[in-house]
Amino acid sequence: MSDELAGYTIGVTADRRRDELAALLERRGARVVLAPALRIVPLADDSELRAATRACLDNPPDVVMANTGIGMRGWLEAAEGWGLAEPLRSVLSEAYIVARGPKARGAIRAAGLHDEWSPLSESCDEVIDHLCRRGVSGRVIAMQLHGERQPECTSALEDAGATVIEVPVYRWAPPTDPAPLHRLVDLITGRLVDAVTFTSAPAAGALLRAAGNSGDAVLEALRADVMAACVGPVTAAPLRRHGVPVLAPTRARLGALVRTIVDELPRRAVHVKVADHLLTLRGHAAVLDGELRPLAPAPMAVLRALAATPGRVLSRADLLRTLPRGADEHAVEMAVARLRAALRTPGVVQTVVKRGYRLPVD
Repeated sequence: MSDELAGYTIGVTADRRRDELAALLERRGARVVLAPALRIVPLADDSELRAATRACLDNPPDVVMANTGIGMRGWLEAAEGWGLAEPLRSVLSEAYIVARGPKARGAIRAAGLHDEWSPLSESCDEVIDHLCRRGVSGRVIAMQLHGERQPECTSALEDAGATVIEVPVYRWAPPTDPAPLHRLVDLITGRLVDAVTFTSAPAAGALLRAAGNSGDAVLEALRADVMAACVGPVTAAPLRRHGVPVLAPTRARLGALVRTIVDELPRRAVHVKVADHLLTLRGHAAVLDGELRPLAPAPMAVLRALAATPGRVLSRADLLRTLPRGADEHAVEMAVARLRAALRTPGVVQTVVKRGYRLPVD
């Protein structure tokens, strides 16, 4: 275990691989808040998937767009249950198969099929551009969907003269227990998480829908104080459309996402030299002379306000504005007392009689 993310709190909106992502973050010292925004509902017994499979058998596709590994595996497993696996595999083996990313490519090859091309960006738009350049007029294209319909992709291919068979292997549904997601919304708007991770594009929309009337407040926090970390450009697109600056690795992998967070979050730390001590504010903890001191939200809010203008005296009224509504000046005194107790070092937070408090910077 390392302490690269010690002091930071990170929200995880993934469902299927949440435990893996949480373990990667916790191994580096982060505190993780699990709040699945969506869950995957398989459609193995769904009439739509069976109808799409039958359409592919009756009118074999010239091109297959494989969007996800789980989707391709699920499609073939469902066909196996219907006794159609071999006919489907035979039809797919004759098609020009495009894999949107390495997971889809792996599923294709595990099934004994051969993929012809993949985009470097793992973007559906790049796949559409590639197919249109090759020419799709009069061609039949089977598009394996990843969670929900992609009308803009379907329309682009149909406008170019193709017949598109949409293959819905699974769909997104709200989480069984929405309470963790609503709690994450509150943590984001209260700036009590430092980053939120997204591993699918629909998860961002689900978070905003869960926020309801707080949607604007969530976006405001993500634009300014809470880092949005997405596994790749496709996942990042909905947030970017809302003007949210997004951090994304060059390769769409969980490990790369974690490394990107490890590189970026510590850069945002605040460093102050106070009374011959080095004080660093990272996330929701203070590091004093190299020793991590976790802080509750109120003491941390007071410390952040003092560190924002080191050396300047802030009155109780000034500090009161950093605390939740309903707090009074007594709450400020309690927060300062708890801050001093947590830091365990005299002289770091100085009282200026009848004026307030300050950090006595060197």
